[in-house]
Amino acid sequence: MTSSVDTDAGRAPSRAAPAPPPARPPRLTWRQRLSVADVKFSPYLYVAPFFIVFGVVGLFPLLYTAYLSLFERELLDFESTWVGFANYATLLGDAQFWNALVNTISIFLLSTVPQIIVAVAVAALLNTHLRAPTGWRVGVLLPYVASLVALGIIFANLFGPNYGLVNGVMEFLGFEPIDWQANRFASHVAIAVMVNWRWTGYNALIVLAAMKAIPKDVHEAAMIDGAGAMRRFFSVTLPLLRPTLIFVVVTSTIGGLQIFTEPKLFDAMPGSNNGGSSNQFQTITLYMYQTAFGNHDLGYASAIAWVLFLIIIVIALVNFLLTRRLASSGTEDGGR
Repeated sequence: MTSSVDTDAGRAPSRAAPAPPPARPPRLTWRQRLSVADVKFSPYLYVAPFFIVFGVVGLFPLLYTAYLSLFERELLDFESTWVGFANYATLLGDAQFWNALVNTISIFLLSTVPQIIVAVAVAALLNTHLRAPTGWRVGVLLPYVASLVALGIIFANLFGPNYGLVNGVMEFLGFEPIDWQANRFASHVAIAVMVNWRWTGYNALIVLAAMKAIPKDVHEAAMIDGAGAMRRFFSVTLPLLRPTLIFVVVTSTIGGLQIFTEPKLFDAMPGSNNGGSSNQFQTITLYMYQTAFGNHDLGYASAIAWVLFLIIIVIALVNFLLTRRLASSGTEDGGR
């Protein structure tokens, strides 16, 4: 029997049918196009008011101040003279500026360090089982919402050299009275007390909110391991408060280096912008104010403002790094 040969094997393979062209998407209606545009651009429109306001009242003055610092410009004169970096060179050799810088850092350290420590302690007390907790929280916030001008006048009288209550208590206890406004270090202490009185409760409520956010399971696990209240506070609570403490430190640094109202109101001389008879508690912002509106030198005052801006950035960055490192080391020690 002869085998049949497949005659179709030598045939060319048949071509596949061409694919149909892709169907065009349906044309969107006006309402659909409007909906797509709303999804794309609405988020930008929602945040636009903030950036517009920030650009007008924040970014533009900052950039214009940097521009103005390169000129010699009087307050009531619209003509400017280009001086380049001469204002900054003069500032580096200005003894009054360095005196104001030392005063600012001194008041900042005397106010910020105790303020944060006391704020954490007050927050820990408010985190306990107190009766009427809302009343206590409102009470610690009252100094912040009170009028700053009224507080300045009250504290200026409390630390008055002749009839002040503080000197009266010191004399009753057998100590010599202090001229709080004439003495340089004493004036820094008095202004720091005023700052701490106003801002400690505000920072305490921020720390308290962070304490409330700590899960209870963490404390319960520490209690099962035999940790007491103090051990839980230093090994559990404080490490978990690291982001909040960094925020409080940075904001306190920014506010402390820009202090203006407290030393302005503490000055016994009416209408004075010098921060004392011999500039013993004149801060950088007071010196900038005196230069701009007392000496009518806007160019030099702008240079002071920008140097203060750079100082705040550097010190805030150092505080941020130190706080994060200390908190990280505390977390490692607590986990051992």
